Amino acid sequence: MLKILVKKQLAEIFRSYTYNAKKNKARSKGATAALIVTFVLVMVGLLGGMFTFLSLALCGPMAEAGMDWLYFTLMTLLAAFMGIFGSVFNTYSSLYLAKDNDLLLSMPIPVRTVMTARIVSVYLMGLMYSSVVYLPAMIVYWIVAGVTAPVVLGGLLLLALLSVFVLTLSCVLGWIIAKISQKLKNKSFITVLISLVFIGAYYFFYAKAQSLIQDLVTNAVYYGETIRDAAYPLYMLGSVAVGDGVAMAIVSAVVLAVFALVWYLIARSFLQIATSTGAVAKKEYREKTVRHKSADAALLGRELSRFTTSANYMLNCGLGILFLVAGAVALVWKGNDFLLLLSAVFAEKAEAVPVLLCAVVCLLVSMNDMAAPSVSLEGKSLWLAQSLPVTAWQVIRAKLRMHLLLTGIPVALCCVCIAIACPFTVAQTALVLAVTVLFTVFSALLCLFLGLKMPNLHWTSEITPIKQGGAVVLALLGGFAYAALLAGGFLAVGWRIGFMAYMCAFAGVTLAAGAVLFIWIRKRGCAVFAGL
Repeated sequence: MLKILVKKQLAEIFRSYTYNAKKNKARSKGATAALIVTFVLVMVGLLGGMFTFLSLALCGPMAEAGMDWLYFTLMTLLAAFMGIFGSVFNTYSSLYLAKDNDLLLSMPIPVRTVMTARIVSVYLMGLMYSSVVYLPAMIVYWIVAGVTAPVVLGGLLLLALLSVFVLTLSCVLGWIIAKISQKLKNKSFITVLISLVFIGAYYFFYAKAQSLIQDLVTNAVYYGETIRDAAYPLYMLGSVAVGDGVAMAIVSAVVLAVFALVWYLIARSFLQIATSTGAVAKKEYREKTVRHKSADAALLGRELSRFTTSANYMLNCGLGILFLVAGAVALVWKGNDFLLLLSAVFAEKAEAVPVLLCAVVCLLVSMNDMAAPSVSLEGKSLWLAQSLPVTAWQVIRAKLRMHLLLTGIPVALCCVCIAIACPFTVAQTALVLAVTVLFTVFSALLCLFLGLKMPNLHWTSEITPIKQGGAVVLALLGGFAYAALLAGGFLAVGWRIGFMAYMCAFAGVTLAAGAVLFIWIRKRGCAVFAGL
């Protein structure tokens, strides 16, 4: 039974690679292979390449200083962070929020078997993310320092222990989130807050990466001695990868013991949390005035409620809201320094500065793609929206309005900051704001168009349409391509015709493309939605 459930979990994880939701049939072997190869190239080429360069920068100097264990300690901690970040919220949603929990738990299947199958998917996610960091680090060390049997054994053992450690910590954090969520009404915001802490830590270390690497390389011996004296377990952790037999035995015993304890604690509470209805204590209701809402207002409230009650939805499709607000604050605070830097870099093309600023804002706008998965998120409840005493256009329009409302407010803030903080001419400011606003509307229409063209209504976890849906990926890539074309086009040829002509042309093309999408959604899109 465990084998069957594990196969089911793996099938759900990789469903988008093997199944075409739009055509409601399995993909061909060629299409599946192409999608898997693309994913591998992105993971290995981008993330793996980045950490390979980091490993090359650290490994040689640290190995020469005799701080091999420190090198592995740092890369292991970084791999653990990446693995936990990639799997912790998948733990919460896959373990406790799966739509088929009630079905599986009602069957004559041991609860621990169901839990084990869920945890396998968490383990694989953590292994994938942590391996992107650790495998390049291990291979680089073998190339630089040489390959010996103890080093190979220690490196592979540390990878196995790292995977178990990531799984353990992900389960602990997922359990904590689940327990907190039981006590709070707005549980999604807690999840979002924790996620933002992880993201903030990542970007902080990324911004400081160059100086941190230089400092580590220069003072490797000092930091190594300090860590060994003050945090001996970290020394033992790094010593595993260099073939220290004592360290292998001790670290293995500790990691496995902690995992066993966590497993026991999670197993005791899994059934209670997974079947929790989230009900609160009874309250005494008193008669009060009933507030009447129009159909459009009620539909908009429905879409906003779905967005604000799903941490996965907010984090994966609404992160641009935070970045737009942060960008607006940064523009007022450090805007002059940023503009002076751009002016110095593009001194020969002075009019490129407002174009590049506009492209940056459009890039941040494209990170908001709430409308893309909105149709798919209806899932098996789509019939409810289709049976309401409203038209299909009203339901679709609510999804569009939700996207525009959540994106439009931070965009308006950015526009105000641009008008105040940037020393552009009136014409330049007007065109920058016009293109930004037009792209915001175009982006919303594009997301909704893709959502209608590529629906996926057959899912057990909302992660599937939100994070793995083709509509979301294409919407994100389309926005990035627009921003790149806006900036690159001007630097390549646009400067020859001048800022005014180039931006007017871009505004006109964006307006025309948006109009085409709107007409399709208004006429054809409604029929598509009604026929799903």
